[in-house]
Order: sequence, then C-alpha cells, then structure tokens
Amino acid sequence: MLDHDECERARVRRDRRYDGRFFSGVRTTRIYCRPVCPVRPAQGKNVAFYPTAAAAEAAGFRPCLRCRPETAPFSPAWRGSRTTVRRALRLIHDGALDRANVEDLAARLGIGARHLDRLFQRDVGASPLQVARTARVQRAKRLLDQTALPMSEVAASAGFASLRRFNAVFAEVYRRTPSEIRRLRFKPV
Repeated sequence: MLDHDECERARVRRDRRYDGRFFSGVRTTRIYCRPVCPVRPAQGKNVAFYPTAAAAEAAGFRPCLRCRPETAPFSPAWRGSRTTVRRALRLIHDGALDRANVEDLAARLGIGARHLDRLFQRDVGASPLQVARTARVQRAKRLLDQTALPMSEVAASAGFASLRRFNAVFAEVYRRTPSEIRRLRFKPV
C-alpha cells in the first residue's frame, strides 16, 4: 500500500530511496514520473500515486521523457541486457528455435538478430543457434536413455526437423550414432 503523504514527501525531495517503489501521475499533463524526476514538481493537489508504471499507464498517463520511468530500478531495462539473454535462453529451451529462426526470436524479444547474437556471444559464449542445437541434442540424449521411443520420434520430440539432421548432429556431438548410444545403455559398465 502506498502512503500518500510519504510518497508526496519523497516526490518533492526527489528521494532516491523511493526510486522504482512508486510512480506519480500529474493529472494536468497526463504524464507519470519517477520520484527522482528533475522536472519542477507539480502541485500536490494535481498528483496521484501508483505502485507500478503499468498502473499509471492503465490510468491514462504517458511516461515522462525526462526521467524515463522504463529505466527505474527493478524494471527490465534497469536489470540490463542479461535479462534479455535469460529470457531468450528460456524461450530456446522451450523450443522457440525448433519452430522459428533467430530473427523471429529476436523480434519476440524486441531487439535485432545481430544484437541478440552479440549479447549471446558476450554473456553465453555461443550463438542462439548453438544453444538451441545443444538443447536439442541434450533432450534427444535424455529420451534415448529414458525411453524406448523409435529414433524418428526421439528426433521429432527433441526438436529436430528431420531424422537425417538428428543423426548427423548427434554423431557430431557424441562421436557415436544415436543407436550406438542406446545400445550402450543396456550394457553393464
């Protein structure tokens, strides 16, 4: 719950401790700001307080161009590009690149494909396609170890577009065919 008087004091003082904890909407301009906005504070009678930027926008306010509420602490932009990479990794592990290409994934994240590739190289050390390939191979290996599914179903369930591609990638990574790996599962070590 927001305490109106406490928010008002923080807004007028531009108290950094409250940055990201609430947003103030000015009724006369229909603009919402962070408590640290450098613009001259509006009269208190014209201000409403909101716990999130989304709540301020839902009430009909637009973001301030000076204090840029999207960069407030705890917002995705504030957390930085690693948030984008983590989200991309989740999407890839959920199969986003099994059904689409890197351009589609980048568009889903709101960035360009080249920028996504740069972020991955910097933070992950591999491209999005390499991460997707590794995820598919690991899914396939688990399916080979834990099920008796036919190879074509293993390939499809792991996200490979064809059995031929599955066999080629799997043999490249494990230096054994999927059939050899499955046979090894039943041999005592």
